Amino acid sequence: MESKERFSLLLLEPGEYYFEDYIASLININTNNSLNGRLKICSLSLVFEPKDHHFPIMKLPFTQCESITQSLEKDSNIIIIISKQCIEMLENNILEPYKFNNYANIDDCLSLMLQLHRASSLQTPEHRHMAAAIAYGRQSLSKFDPTWLELGEEIIIEVVGQKITPLSINPGRIVLTSLHVYFQPFNNIEVKLYMKIKLSEIKRITKRRFLLQQVGIEFEYESNLQLYLTFKTNEIRDRVYSLLVNQTKLKIENSDRCIMTLKWQNGALSNFDYLLYLNSLADRSFNDLTQYPVFPWVVADYTSSNLDLSNSKIFRDLRKPIGAINTERLSKLQERYNEMNIPKFLYGSHYSTPGFVLFYLVRKYPQYMLCLQNGRFDHPDRMFNSIYDAWKNVQNNMSDFKELIPEFYDISQNCDFLINKYGVDFGYRYDGRKVGNVDLPKWAESPTDFVYKLRQALECDHVSNNLQHWIDLIFGYKQNGEEAVKANNVFYYLCYEGAVDLNNVRDWYQRHALEIQIMEFGQIPKQIFEKPHPSKTYLFIKDIEQLGIESKKDIYWDWRIINLTKYFTSSHKDAVSSVRFSYDLKTVWSVGYDAMLKVHCLSTKKQIRNVTVQKFPVKFNDIILPSKYPSTAIIATMHGSLIVYDIECCRIADDFRAHEDSITCLGWTSNGFLITGSEDGSVRIWETPKTPWTNIDLNKSLKAELEHENKVNCLSISLNEKYLATGTNTGEIFLWTFTDFSFIQQVSSHTSSVNKLSFSPDCSKLISCSDDCSFKVFDTITGLEVYFNKLQCPLKCFAWDGYHLYIGGQNGILYLWDLEKFMLIKEIETHKGKLLSIDVSQDGTMIATAGEDHLVHVWKTKP
Repeated sequence: MESKERFSLLLLEPGEYYFEDYIASLININTNNSLNGRLKICSLSLVFEPKDHHFPIMKLPFTQCESITQSLEKDSNIIIIISKQCIEMLENNILEPYKFNNYANIDDCLSLMLQLHRASSLQTPEHRHMAAAIAYGRQSLSKFDPTWLELGEEIIIEVVGQKITPLSINPGRIVLTSLHVYFQPFNNIEVKLYMKIKLSEIKRITKRRFLLQQVGIEFEYESNLQLYLTFKTNEIRDRVYSLLVNQTKLKIENSDRCIMTLKWQNGALSNFDYLLYLNSLADRSFNDLTQYPVFPWVVADYTSSNLDLSNSKIFRDLRKPIGAINTERLSKLQERYNEMNIPKFLYGSHYSTPGFVLFYLVRKYPQYMLCLQNGRFDHPDRMFNSIYDAWKNVQNNMSDFKELIPEFYDISQNCDFLINKYGVDFGYRYDGRKVGNVDLPKWAESPTDFVYKLRQALECDHVSNNLQHWIDLIFGYKQNGEEAVKANNVFYYLCYEGAVDLNNVRDWYQRHALEIQIMEFGQIPKQIFEKPHPSKTYLFIKDIEQLGIESKKDIYWDWRIINLTKYFTSSHKDAVSSVRFSYDLKTVWSVGYDAMLKVHCLSTKKQIRNVTVQKFPVKFNDIILPSKYPSTAIIATMHGSLIVYDIECCRIADDFRAHEDSITCLGWTSNGFLITGSEDGSVRIWETPKTPWTNIDLNKSLKAELEHENKVNCLSISLNEKYLATGTNTGEIFLWTFTDFSFIQQVSSHTSSVNKLSFSPDCSKLISCSDDCSFKVFDTITGLEVYFNKLQCPLKCFAWDGYHLYIGGQNGILYLWDLEKFMLIKEIETHKGKLLSIDVSQDGTMIATAGEDHLVHVWKTKP
C-alpha cells in the first residue's frame, strides 16, 4: 500500500486535536543512530513520522509519559522523553493492528509539550477540557490570510468552527465571502493550507445536527463532494446559514420535502433515493459515523437457493422495528421494560452507532475500526462474517437491533465492503477459518449480484407498499412519545434530540459522560413527519382501472410547447360565478349573479340559450350538468333553493328549498346522488329521481346531512366515490366516507377561506386553494400535507387532472402549474378582477374561465 503521506487524523484518538509539526530526528540511545522525520504535536500525544516508510509511525500518549525534558548538555537541541508506552503504526506502510510497546524511557515546542503533559495528569474529563482550552488559546492567535482573497472579494463573516469527517474533528476558521466559502484549519494536517469552495458550485446547503445539537451545516458541491462544518452555538450556525443562503451567487437545487415526497409517490424517485433524501433531511450524513444514513433490512430469507420477490413471506415485516420481529425476544424485553424506573427504554442498544456502521464497513475502512477501537480489530468471531449470521443475530440477540446502511443497496458502488480487498489480517475464527470475504446467501452468485438483488427487493412492489410503515418508525410519528410505546420503538432517552442541552452542562465530568453516550451509543434521527407517511400513489391504480378511466398522463401535451389562445368570449350582466363544459364537449354552460343561464355551442361559437330562469332576480352560485340528465342543469341559488332546469324544454323541472342559507357548492355521483353545501354549515346528500326528472320528495330523498361549525364553501367527491371532502370559510378541510357518510379526519387547514377542493384522478391526493394565497396537496389516507406553495394573491378556483393544475387568482391571472415537475409554467391574464370559476374539457384541449368582469372566456390549449 503506497502512500507519500501516511500520517492522518485517523491515527489520533476521537476528539484529539493536531497542533503542528517540526523537522526532527529520532536518536536510538543504544546505537546512537538517528532516524529522520517529523515530530507532530497533538493534544493527547506526540507522533513521530519517519521519512523512510519502512519504519513505523510512533505515537507517545501524554498519559504514558513520565517526563519530558531538555538535555543538560551545553547548546543541546535534544528533548528527552521517558514514556511507559510507544505505539507503532503502519510499519512497511502495511495497514494492520497497532503494536503497543510498553517501556520506560526543544526550544519552541517544549513549553507546549509540558502544558499538555501537565494536563494529562488530570482525570479524563478535566484532561480533555484543559487540552481544549490550550487548543483554543493557540487557535485564537490564528488569523485568516486576506491575501487568499480574489480581487474585489469581500469578507461577510468570519467564525471559528470544525470540519467533520468520519471519526475526525478538525478545528479551523470558517470564512464566508461574496464569492467563496473558506475553511482554514488551525494545523497543517490538511493537504492544502485552506479549502475554498465557489458559491456558484454549491448545489445544496443543509442544516445539520451534531451531538444532538443543531450546530452544523453541510455543503454539497461540484461532483457530489461534501463539506460538513459545525459551529460553537446554534445562533452562530443560523447566522452563517442565513447570510449564506442570501448570496446571489448561489444556485441551490430545489429539494423541498413536499416535492420529494410527491416525486416518490408518483414513481419519479426510487425507494433508495427517497430514503437517502429522508436520511439527509433527518441530519444523517456520510461524514458523521455517529449519524450515518440508516436503511432497513427488507429481505428475511438468506437460506434459499433462489430469491423469489413475488413471495411476500421472504420479506421482513416493515411495520415493526427490528427488535420487535421476534415475538419471544420482544416479550422478554417488555418484561424488563415494565420493571424499569422512569425513564424507561425497551432497547438498550440502538439500530445505528459508529461501531455498527464499521461492523459492516470494516473491510472497506479498516483504518476507521482501528481508530475507533484503540488500534485493535474486533474478535474474529464477532466480526461481520456472514449475511445469514448477521440477520440471525438481529432477530435473536438480546442486545443486537442494528439496521443496515446504504451500501447494501447501492449498485453504483463496487460492493467492496463485502470483500477483504486489502488482504488485512483480521485473525482466525473458532473453527480455524481465516476471516476474509463476507459469506453470501446461496441466492447470490457474487457480491455484485447480492447488492443488485437486494436493490431489486428494495424497489419491488411489496416493499413499496409497506415502506411508509418503516419511515413512520425511523423518521415519523412512531419515533417517540405514546406512538413509539405502542409500536415497541422506545430507546434510551439520551438517544433523542432535546433530551439534553450540552451547552448548559457546566460539570466537565457530566458533559464528558454525555458526549461519550451520544457519540457511541446511537442517535435517533430528527423527526420529519408528525402524521402517518403516505403510501405510493400506484396503490390506487386498481380503483381507477375498475372505473374504466384512462390515464391522461400519456395523452397530454408537452408543457414546453403549450400555447393558450382565446377561442371565443361571452358575457353576462353581472359577475359569472360558474362555468362548465358538457360531457360530450359540444356546449359550455354558465350562470352568474344576473340570474341568467347561458349555453354556447363550441363548434359554432354561438349562443344557443339565454334564459332568465326565475322572474325575480336571484344570484346563482354554482352549476352542475349531471350525466344522468343530458339536457339538464342543476343550479345553486343564494337564497337556499335548488333549480333543476331542462334546457331542451325551456322549463324548470324542479325547484325546492334545499338549505336555510345560500347554497355555495354542488357535487354529483355516477349513481345519481346530489351533494349540496351551504353557508348554513351543512352538507346534504340527496337521492335524485329516475329519468326523467320529477319533483323531489324532500323527506324521502335526503339521505344524509353532515354538520359543520362554520360555513361550507366547497366540496369534492373522489372519482371512486369513496371519499367526500369539504372546506369551510375559516380554512378547515374535512374528509368523510361517502359509503356511510362518517367522519374520517380533519386535515391540516388553511389560515383563511378554502375556495376549492378536488381529488386527484387516482383518489390518492386532495388539493385545495385558499384566500391565504396558497394551494396545498394532502395525502387522502393519512391527511399528511405533501406539497405547499404560495402565490401572490388569494386563490379563488382551480381545475386539476392530477398532473396539470390551472389556478385562478383574485387578480384575474390564470396560473399554469405542473405538479409532475413542480414548476410554474405560465401566468396568463384572463380577467379584470377575480377569476371565479375554471373548467377543463376531459380531453384537455379547452379551458373555460369565468370572472368578476361579467365575462366567460373559452381557450384552446394546443397550438
